[in-house]
Amino acid sequence: MSVEAYIPSKDIITLTESAVRHFTNKLANEPGKIVRVSTKVNGCTGYAYVLDMAEAPASDDEVVQVNNNLIVAIASDSVNLLRNTEIDYVREGINGVVKFNNPNVADMCGCGESFSVNN
Repeated sequence: MSVEAYIPSKDIITLTESAVRHFTNKLANEPGKIVRVSTKVNGCTGYAYVLDMAEAPASDDEVVQVNNNLIVAIASDSVNLLRNTEIDYVREGINGVVKFNNPNVADMCGCGESFSVNN
């Protein structure tokens, strides 16, 4: 089984086909909204991922046009933390979970809620 990923030209993030389907379906009834990815200082190791649905990107966001129905904005202060991250959507039992496969992560807390990166 292979996983195909959408690779934006800026190499900030990739989305698996499963993630593209998930976000496209989630926004289907919210025309004009986008997915915005950012990070915040949180938890015992440093940072946490933040996913929001937004009306538009912030003026300094990096914008990735995934397809005609899906735009992902990356907060400018999170670009270096997220560079080369693959965003996936997986089923775990009856739940669906957005996963961040981030090669920049140096350490994660035990519960998986926060992470740190190499400087």
